[in-house]
Formats: sequence, C-alpha cells, structure tokens
Amino acid sequence: MRLSEFIGKRIVNIFDGGMLGLVGDSDLLVDPDSGGIDAIILPVRGGGLRQERRAVSIPWEAVKKIGYEVIVVDIEESLR
Repeated sequence: MRLSEFIGKRIVNIFDGGMLGLVGDSDLLVDPDSGGIDAIILPVRGGGLRQERRAVSIPWEAVKKIGYEVIVVDIEESLR
C-alpha cells in the first residue's frame, strides 16, 4: 500500500467507537532499517479553553483493519 492511499482515511478506535482523527493530520513513525511502519503519531486536542494539542502514538500492532475509508485500531483507552 502506498502512503498516498492512507491520506484522508479516518482512524477509528474499536475500543470505544470514537474517531481519533484523519490520516493527513497525522505522521507515521518509520523504522529506518526495515522501512516498516512502527506507529501512527496522531495529534489530539485536549479539553479546556486553550485547546491544547498533544501527540498520541498508536503502535502499528494496534491497527486491525485498513479499509477504503477507515483504519480500525484497537487501543484500550479513550483518547477523548
């Protein structure tokens, strides 16, 4: 699969059914030796008035399915 095919896909957590973000707003952490993807780095907005941003690392092992419109991940916590 090409990187360009990831762009625009929604990332959904099967744990709580929440949409975590879009690929395109995120970064991929790539192993320089193997060229494999280690994680999806996703910016998540915090609560509060200042809308603080923090990054969450989703391990590639948590990716359960890549569909035409969504990437389903299974992380055992809500990122909301």
